[in-house]
Amino acid sequence: MKNNIYLVGFMATGKTAVGKELAKQKKWQFVDLDELIALKEKRSIPDIFAKYGEPYFRRIEKQVLQEVAREKEFVVACGGGIVIDKNNIKTMKQSGMIICLTATSEAILERTAGYRHRPLLNVADPKKQIELLLKLRAPFYAQADKAIDTSKISVKEVVGKIIRIVSSKGRSKKRK
Repeated sequence: MKNNIYLVGFMATGKTAVGKELAKQKKWQFVDLDELIALKEKRSIPDIFAKYGEPYFRRIEKQVLQEVAREKEFVVACGGGIVIDKNNIKTMKQSGMIICLTATSEAILERTAGYRHRPLLNVADPKKQIELLLKLRAPFYAQADKAIDTSKISVKEVVGKIIRIVSSKGRSKKRK
């Protein structure tokens, strides 16, 4: 049964803010995958990365995603790197629709300025790092069912677009 909505995309593209508002409007459950991982591991995401490394984090992320995918009517905000694993993409597509939220590197830099809890951006040139990571992840994000650029639109506008996308998908399935 395909009826979850997975929000993927780079950090600071609005996955959590959009996810909470979307869940509220659809009267569905909202879950932030990174928050679930932190609860399960009893430590923060930066702590998990620092103590156990990225491969360990990705294993836990995959397990938690598989648990959430068994649920229905969930809006799921996913971590920025979840799309790198093709099995995660498969899990999300089988249990719902993937919406990729995008933003320009300038918008991301502006939104993440002053955040020290972003382990991937604790580098000398964060803008260059953002551009590099966006380029590396682009083919993975391209596997989403739809993409929405959040750079210059409000959370409510993004939610409206997603609701239109989801309802048009539902109508096209009924016609077949």
